[in-house]
Amino acid sequence: MKIARFEVEGRIEYGEVKEDKVYLIEGNIFGNYQVTNKYYGLKEVKLLAPVVPGKVICVGLNFLSHIGEYSKDPKIPEEPVLFLVSPSAVIGPQESIVLPYPRHENHHEVELAVVIGKGCRDITEEEAASYILGYTCGNDVSDRDLQKKDRQWGRAKSYHTFKPLGPYIDTDVNPNNCRLICRVNGEVRQDGTTRDIIRNAHFLVSFISRVMTLNPGDVIMTGTPDGVGPLVPGDVCEIEIEGIGVLRNPVK
Repeated sequence: MKIARFEVEGRIEYGEVKEDKVYLIEGNIFGNYQVTNKYYGLKEVKLLAPVVPGKVICVGLNFLSHIGEYSKDPKIPEEPVLFLVSPSAVIGPQESIVLPYPRHENHHEVELAVVIGKGCRDITEEEAASYILGYTCGNDVSDRDLQKKDRQWGRAKSYHTFKPLGPYIDTDVNPNNCRLICRVNGEVRQDGTTRDIIRNAHFLVSFISRVMTLNPGDVIMTGTPDGVGPLVPGDVCEIEIEGIGVLRNPVK
């Protein structure tokens, strides 16, 4: 099932996407809901970020290939590297990534994003799947100059528009076998797979739930493969994850 959040006729709604139509959902996607027979054409609606997260938890250094981009002697972290970024950075498909410091080194990062479906705390890896609503495409836009200056990630990744998500939440994706692609102006920059991830989505949900309570709608960004590279004004960045769709955002 693909779930979209969209604006139509001045309202914000959720719906199930089937081919070129989106069928209106009544109720709470994090609780009880039903898919109705009323639908709109996808071209009639404006797709929004598929979720409004209470918090966004990012996982750094979760692909050995990406660690190798920054270290001559790449080593797997002993435990997952976690950091929080502001949910106010979230935008949806077709919205512009706005670079506050366009002369800085600003990078794209394709990531599989987990959307939590039920609140959880101290759960096991085996239980994790039952607390996940689904998965969406994420772009962990990062200002490397500020990252180096601050020696941490919070500010460098939290600017408004730095966390595009979308286009849909897919409830049926296998998170352990997803192809992750990033294109800039049609050129493939990143092409990886979650088969190469160090800690998978279910492990991360369990691990994070032992650190903090996860609530419905929270998002976990699971890390990026190698190939991260620059974004400059005028670029168009596309994040594609097999089975979910393409998240497209211009840069200005």
